Amino acid sequence: MFQPFQVFLEQEIFKHFDLQSSPIPPGLEMKVSEKGKNPATIRSWCYQCSELRKIRYTYIDGGETSQIFNSVIYPSHCYDLPLLGIDFLAFGKKKILVVLDFQPLFQDQAYLNKYIEPMRPLRNKYKNLAQNLEMKYYDSNQYFSKNILFAKTDIDTVVTQLFPAYQEYINLYFKLLKEAQPLTDPEDIQRIVKAQKDYDQYSADRDPASGLFSSYFGHEWAERFLYEFLFEDAVSLAVPAVER
Repeated sequence: MFQPFQVFLEQEIFKHFDLQSSPIPPGLEMKVSEKGKNPATIRSWCYQCSELRKIRYTYIDGGETSQIFNSVIYPSHCYDLPLLGIDFLAFGKKKILVVLDFQPLFQDQAYLNKYIEPMRPLRNKYKNLAQNLEMKYYDSNQYFSKNILFAKTDIDTVVTQLFPAYQEYINLYFKLLKEAQPLTDPEDIQRIVKAQKDYDQYSADRDPASGLFSSYFGHEWAERFLYEFLFEDAVSLAVPAVER
């Protein structure tokens, strides 16, 4: 269901940036579940360039049972842009949840005016995808914007509205990146380093997909995937005790 979204993202990043592959820890690039008659396959890709330090995306293909596309794009530490977050999930044809946002690293008004307000016309254009749903696992005021697209939807809307909205959001994000001025003050850069690390920790600690990964691919693999790839700057809360 969401493979056209993956194809579009790949086309855009290769068109706009001089990409290099980023290594994915061994065993995490792909895995096939051993459960059920129609086992799910998970595949991940990761790239980097001078403007973007990490472009990661993952596709879970579970046939008619589940289709999931997830991506986070991290700007290089010399840019204070939000992260681009994409999370599209379909469990069958009737249970579809979509999230698309520029995830702000800071909440001061100047920052929001600079990076979040430009999304407002797009959010207003695609009101069916802006449903103001309650977040169960996250604080909507932290690492999420007021112009998020967040909706429970259907297949027709995915094709007719989500796909064009997605294209416009990605194009706007890359436009803001190209217009951004790199930071040069070491203190400003360290502030971004810390903010992105804090984002990883916050996300890893709360990500509800951890349970999904565990159900498909086992707990041990899911923990590795969460902390070694998805949010590699996070530290697992379940760190084994050090042997004495």
